[in-house]
Amino acid sequence: MIIIGAGLGGLSTGCYAQMNGYRSRILEMHEVPGGCCTAWSRGDFMLDCCVSWLLGSGPGNEMHQIWLELGALQGKQVRHFDVFNIVRDQAGRTVRFYSDPDRLQAHLTEISPADAELIRRFCDQLRAFRKALAVYPFLKPVGLMGRAERWRMLASFLPYARAVSSTIGVLMADFSARFQHPLLREAFNYILYERHPAFPVLPFHFQLASHANLSAGVPEGGSLGLARSIEARYTALGGEVAYNAKVEEVLVEDDRAVGVRLSDGSELRSDIVVSACDGHTTMTKFLKGRSLGPEYDRLYTRTIQEPGMVFPGYFTLFLGLRREFPDGEPCTTHLLDERMAAELTGIRHPSINVQFRSRHYPELSPRGTTVVYATYFCDIAPWRALDEGPEQISRVRAGEELHTLPVRHGRGYYAAKRRAREAITRFLEERYPGIRDAIAVRDVSTPLTQVRYTGNYDGTVLGWQPFVESGETLEELVKKYGPGLPGLAGFYQSGVWATTGGLIRAAAAGRHVMQFVCRDDGREFTAWIDESAPPPTHVVIPVGVGADDPVPLPRPPDPAPDGAPAPTSQEDAWE
Repeated sequence: MIIIGAGLGGLSTGCYAQMNGYRSRILEMHEVPGGCCTAWSRGDFMLDCCVSWLLGSGPGNEMHQIWLELGALQGKQVRHFDVFNIVRDQAGRTVRFYSDPDRLQAHLTEISPADAELIRRFCDQLRAFRKALAVYPFLKPVGLMGRAERWRMLASFLPYARAVSSTIGVLMADFSARFQHPLLREAFNYILYERHPAFPVLPFHFQLASHANLSAGVPEGGSLGLARSIEARYTALGGEVAYNAKVEEVLVEDDRAVGVRLSDGSELRSDIVVSACDGHTTMTKFLKGRSLGPEYDRLYTRTIQEPGMVFPGYFTLFLGLRREFPDGEPCTTHLLDERMAAELTGIRHPSINVQFRSRHYPELSPRGTTVVYATYFCDIAPWRALDEGPEQISRVRAGEELHTLPVRHGRGYYAAKRRAREAITRFLEERYPGIRDAIAVRDVSTPLTQVRYTGNYDGTVLGWQPFVESGETLEELVKKYGPGLPGLAGFYQSGVWATTGGLIRAAAAGRHVMQFVCRDDGREFTAWIDESAPPPTHVVIPVGVGADDPVPLPRPPDPAPDGAPAPTSQEDAWE
């Protein structure tokens, strides 16, 4: 079996392939695993750009079992905050979205007694979702469930049917408009950090309920550490990862996938090919549009081009600071005025999410320092309009072909990066005086950066949007055909393009794909938990108003006698 892509979907597919007796090899064009679940170093700082919460990081649900089967969390400390997100408006008024429904109800009612009944209803739904998570199915795809299994699944949801039905059919934008208080009317749209216009209320409850159940924390070692742990599980099972290996074509003979052709012209043959990389690239380039059939052809050539069908990309600013900022909150969405938003190229909604990332991952920066991570949902088109060169290029270095090396963009592109960087830095300095003078490292990325490193369509991180035509169409096609393509044997798709967004869904996709493969080959699927390391431990870090001091977490020793990293700025070079 050949698996294209060493993101979490590809690594998961490989792990379950090895558990079920398949010989597999993962081909990855980058030099590290993880795909979008990654981090990189600048000076003495490790800049983590992915996991702000990890669904399934705690027990009591099927998501957690998947992470343990993949060896992702064993031996790690999982950190949980008592506030999921803070939303702050332009006047400094604040809403703290506690995931605990009792604290949330008391806090929101204190802000707006006039909205007490609507607040109570929302929090009652949240209480129901906390219980519903225990029966939410992740281990087996619905398309492989027999009639009796489906009935049992539906019966397990009956106690929560009212909460589910009343939240899946109401957009959050419409629900939030019912609040009398203008702050709550706006803030509810940003519970999940950014505004999601197509989301109903249900996914907001799902995330908050997981967080309240201590199953949406952050794992020690961060995003790249998570990917490395799954890579280690894969190789321990006998799998192999080939890095700097870029696929150019899926080989098809007699309506069967029989291998791949790499960028150096070499061909690798296999009985099964699984694409766990960008879906659009897979369908339109690797397969050259053949074997799609009319339904997949429409999805990947027409639907995907319509607005809102895939998640947008991100603009990201990292600041590595020479000192600590104890007042910095783990996660805050700041609502912006039009003047500020106008300086941020490609911004989709007038807000930025700011995380004092050292609260999540203290081990990723030196003692006495801070990492700030500021992002906004970002369209790629304005950045492409400023671009003058290729978005991806391969070069040979020291006899090895590399595929994620820097590319040259237009002057307007770099000017737009600097303008956004300075605007956000100025914004932060006004709220946390001293930040500008403390900067040791800064790094900027755009959706075009994402394209360079992963090849993802329009720089998206999460792929298909749920609750819209694209995501709903994909779900129906997977139920109908499985994760393959009609008329093309030996080919499957995994990762976020075989589902609808999120790390746990990418990981679950690998399990689901191998269940379909085993069915097609007449094998019984099997999986087991890695017990070679101790189970994860959990710690709750209070950050809310009136909370006690945060639980102290271990930090590494200073990397140098003075503990001060040398100033560096590489954001232009890193394009």
